[in-house]
Amino acid sequence: MDKKATLWTKNFTIITLGTVISAIGGTAMSFALSFVVFDNSQSTLLAGIFNAVSMLPTLVLPVVISPYLDHFRRKPVIVGLDCLNGILFLLFGLYLMGHPFQYAAYMAFSLVISSIGTVYNLAYTSLYPNLVAEGFSQKGYTVSGMIYPTVMMVMTPVAGYLYTKLGMEFICMMEGGLLLLASAVETQIKIEEKIAGKGKFSLQEYVADMKEGVQYFKQEKGLQRIYAYMPVTQGASEGSRSLVIAYFQTTPGLGTALYAWFTVAEFVGRTIGGLVHYHFEIKPERRFSFAYFVYQTYSVLDGLLLWMGYPLMLVNRAACGFLGINSATLRESSVQNYIPDDKRAKLNGFSNAIMSLTVMVCCTVIGALGEVFDYRISLTAVALVQMALCYLIVYRGRGCIKEIYNKKW
Repeated sequence: MDKKATLWTKNFTIITLGTVISAIGGTAMSFALSFVVFDNSQSTLLAGIFNAVSMLPTLVLPVVISPYLDHFRRKPVIVGLDCLNGILFLLFGLYLMGHPFQYAAYMAFSLVISSIGTVYNLAYTSLYPNLVAEGFSQKGYTVSGMIYPTVMMVMTPVAGYLYTKLGMEFICMMEGGLLLLASAVETQIKIEEKIAGKGKFSLQEYVADMKEGVQYFKQEKGLQRIYAYMPVTQGASEGSRSLVIAYFQTTPGLGTALYAWFTVAEFVGRTIGGLVHYHFEIKPERRFSFAYFVYQTYSVLDGLLLWMGYPLMLVNRAACGFLGINSATLRESSVQNYIPDDKRAKLNGFSNAIMSLTVMVCCTVIGALGEVFDYRISLTAVALVQMALCYLIVYRGRGCIKEIYNKKW
């Protein structure tokens, strides 16, 4: 008797479990880093610069590394880098036990971790489609998209407590241990990766590979527009976070604890949206229309966020979570299935580099904006710019983008 086709193969189960373990520590670390710089500097500009400089490796490395990943097996990269990251977090935790806050030390550590994480994420996103059973792409990416929001709901309040009571050093040690565990779990993935070439470095092959990727991208007008707008929305989101954190930290009656629970509301929305997306597929011919509606609605909700009372903020974030998980899953599954496997790392690398550059600029500019104007006015201004760019890039290029979003796979 033939086995019934299922999403939950051994490989998919293992990569999902490994991602969950990594996400637990990653969420706590991300939360703590969001506060530690502002708490010790009281400057949205310095916090913005910290975020921008931390992303420098993601600007350069994806373009340099991506051709290698199309010629080498990606599983060993994922396992090895998780292990290395775990060791580094343990060592930094030990360092923090005997040293007070130092902006330069955090910056240096962030650059190292960002470098490793950039290569890891590129390998992960390139391998992941090969671990999802054929015919289950939408469900697979829905599960992947729900992992971090689910972990965030559980870990954000916990992270707030750990950061306040035990400090950064404990969170670093916890993250290190969890990454080592994730690495051990990921060794159990069994896959025969098809690699181009001999798996050895050749400058000639490297240059040819880069040219091939550039030529492919030049022909894909839809991908060009998607890769132009996604950095805009990501940059606006990352840059605006410093404004929201500063608003919570400087507004009487709010603070760290309420910010932690504030993020839980977004999880609730993402969870409900993910469950809906998992069970009810968006028809191919409606994918682009739905995505464009979500992009514009998300910007409107961002612009209104800080003008609302706290209860309405929770409703706002829940709505964003519901819409965001659906559009993100739709975009990721559509784009990754559209790009050929032997070009996926190169295109993802290029996308990551453009996104990093945009996020760096946005973090710095938006952080500076918060130094001059009211946090609420600054956030609304960012949302209005994002809405205008969405119309110019996405809606006016709808014909070629539909070829990717509305394609049956």
